[in-house]
Amino acid sequence: MFEKREVAARHPRLTRRGKFRDELDHYLEILLAKPGAMAGSTALVTARENGSFTEVHEAFWAAARSAHGDAAGTQALIEALLLHRRMPAAAVQQGMAAAIRAGATTADVVAVEARKAAALVPEPAEDSDEQSEPPPWAEPSGVVSLTARRAQLPEDKRPLPTVSHYDQLLKRQPKGTA
Repeated sequence: MFEKREVAARHPRLTRRGKFRDELDHYLEILLAKPGAMAGSTALVTARENGSFTEVHEAFWAAARSAHGDAAGTQALIEALLLHRRMPAAAVQQGMAAAIRAGATTADVVAVEARKAAALVPEPAEDSDEQSEPPPWAEPSGVVSLTARRAQLPEDKRPLPTVSHYDQLLKRQPKGTA
């Protein structure tokens, strides 16, 4: 498919009359406005069947719905899916995995982590016979949890803040009264 003289999209050729191919990416803007339609969409079924909607996507979606509710969690997933347009798929998936590990299931966290991973992601090897690796969210994260970080800090022995020196302002009388 072309837009002016530039290639806008490439699709496999359909060889039978009446056949169609749903691309999840083509529906993301619509689904962002109506996130409830995502779960039952034929484009999602197609994406699952062709492998473009992976285990990492499923795990991120489940974590986002658990954290934010169905509608907001689905919107977070859709915003993360929109990152596939600008970044390599492997980097976005690593960003989703890092967001899951950090417990911060938002598209912003996915974007930051995907940008970090984009420089480190090797090109996928064609027809590799390597054994499958464990899911990326099962590996230790480079993202540091603030709660875990606080546990490592020394005890704060400073005195609690006070506002007692502002009490003098309460005792002050405006000019002309007294």
